[in-house]
Amino acid sequence: MEKNGIIEQVREEVFPSGKAAEKPLGKYCDHTVLRAYTTRETVKQFCEEAVRCGAASVCVNPVHVAYVHELLRGTGLYTCTVIGFPLGANRSCVKAMEAALAVEDGADEVDMVMNIGALREKDYELVRRDIAGVVAAAAGRAKVKVIIETCYLTDREIVAASLLCQQAGADYVKTSTGFGTDGARERDVRLIRQTVGDTMKIKASTNINTREDAERMIAAGADRLGTSRTPQIVTGDAKAHSASMDNQPPKQDC
Repeated sequence: MEKNGIIEQVREEVFPSGKAAEKPLGKYCDHTVLRAYTTRETVKQFCEEAVRCGAASVCVNPVHVAYVHELLRGTGLYTCTVIGFPLGANRSCVKAMEAALAVEDGADEVDMVMNIGALREKDYELVRRDIAGVVAAAAGRAKVKVIIETCYLTDREIVAASLLCQQAGADYVKTSTGFGTDGARERDVRLIRQTVGDTMKIKASTNINTREDAERMIAAGADRLGTSRTPQIVTGDAKAHSASMDNQPPKQDC
């Protein structure tokens, strides 16, 4: 083992940075259904499943926010949606309007996609304004999570993105859309946590399909998990049935 590897291994043994789940695993989960072919019936199934699993929220596309808000009324679960999704390449005013309309429809949480190209060009002021516009539109009525799409970023860019989220007043840094080249990685969650400390929360998203996946992300520093496999996480049964298994692309006519 290389010297640096030994140092990190011993550091973890002496000063363990991981944390155990502090609440039922379901409460970490944003039960997520964002595919283009998703129907209202599928959304209803996800909501019912989320309630059974004791999830934190149901995350849907903006067109379904009002419907989910009604379905979840009185359950204690949050209605979550996405903004500028999945590319983050909308104009800032469009993202802000999307957020305002989502909150009007009943969204409790909005997951916006950062302007990734602007970050990579180091146009930090544009990125900050883009996030701040959505924070202002949420007007304290909805939590704002910023998706930085870690699969496209270097470590330095992840640090920069996290600091800009913090500066702009967002509530969470979120790793991934689920539409990029990869999802959440433990090392990226740790890096974000080291960057923002305890001033912000972290949502790890995508590649979280089992209880073991969830526990690893929580140990790395995640406060919330984006997943469509909440039943598998809650039960610990990787083969447990979930609505996501039925939400498959429709077959084309031959």
